[in-house]
Amino acid sequence: MNIEHLKLFVRIAATHNISQAGKELGLSAAVSSSYINKLENEVGVKLLHRTTRKVSLTEEGLALLPHAEEVIASIDAAKAAVGSGSILPRGTLRVAASASFGRMHIIPALKGFLEKYPDLKVDLSLSDRVVDMVEGGFDIAIRNAKLNDSSFIARKIANDKRVICASPEYIEKYGSPEKPEDLLEHHCINLTSIDTWSFEDPMGEQIKIKTKPSLVVDNGESIRDACLEGVGITICSIWCAYEQLNKGELVQLLKDYPLVSEVDVWMLYPSSRLLAPKVRSFIDYMVEFFGETPYWESQVS
Repeated sequence: MNIEHLKLFVRIAATHNISQAGKELGLSAAVSSSYINKLENEVGVKLLHRTTRKVSLTEEGLALLPHAEEVIASIDAAKAAVGSGSILPRGTLRVAASASFGRMHIIPALKGFLEKYPDLKVDLSLSDRVVDMVEGGFDIAIRNAKLNDSSFIARKIANDKRVICASPEYIEKYGSPEKPEDLLEHHCINLTSIDTWSFEDPMGEQIKIKTKPSLVVDNGESIRDACLEGVGITICSIWCAYEQLNKGELVQLLKDYPLVSEVDVWMLYPSSRLLAPKVRSFIDYMVEFFGETPYWESQVS
């Protein structure tokens, strides 16, 4: 089998788009279609379902995929072993991340990553909606959420510690809650679809408060900014509000009643016996960049 045909096939499996996969490999749409036709003729079966919207793998294509990945990885490893070629990442890495975390922490990390891997291009999509990695053709997704069972491999970046906070202006005008139940008498700012806040009291018992929000927002940075303006009390992730907490622009409340949360920051990527060098490089770089104690945690007193 022609290795270039297999490389294209593997990339189509990730992007679900022949033209996009070909473009990433420096091929025209016509050449890409020709390569796939030749590969299908060689194996004697149809490998792809083609529609006007997307391309998906047939049952035979799914069976071929892990073998194609293994062949490509083996050839790269063989070239590296004799000093020719390289398994350094190249091509396009498609990454999806939540809007606020991506803007605040992933984009600053990319400068060093791209300097280290100049042959690699990153296509970054920032959105607070949970994307379908397969449908979107993403190689990796970064999510700050509760990790549910899935077919993806997960690597933890950091804890997503969250605190109750308000601005000094709000506290001066309305006072501070002494216990979670007091929140029912305060203006609250909620993230969309989250109206119940869970706390742990000093005895270890859980307290759930169904808040009555004055404002509901679908973005973490916007919630933080509304809190800064004195609109109300809210929940903020430390990674989102650490600078404002350090400067005293926001004040942590209810310290004796920590929030109960199962949320962390994760990198998710499709399960595979062989991880593409570009994905492995990104994972390793981000784990090292954030470290065991991410900079936002070490900067909060």
